[in-house]
Amino acid sequence: MARTLPCPHPMTPPSHSAVPSPCVGVCRMNGATGWCEGCLRTIDEIALWSQLIDRDKLAVWKALPLRRIELSPPDA
Repeated sequence: MARTLPCPHPMTPPSHSAVPSPCVGVCRMNGATGWCEGCLRTIDEIALWSQLIDRDKLAVWKALPLRRIELSPPDA
């Protein structure tokens, strides 16, 4: 069973210039969405993270809350 670690970043983009990775240590790709189940990034976003400029990293951060909403079950 996969161990879930606490999220150090609450899915909001950082405000400083050195943009950290949103990785939370739960590295498992979801076949249906193509997103990591921990950080919600695509495999390309994960692989290229260290090469992205801050603007592109912030764009990934901005997409994460929307992805989280997509994964949330609809209200009953």
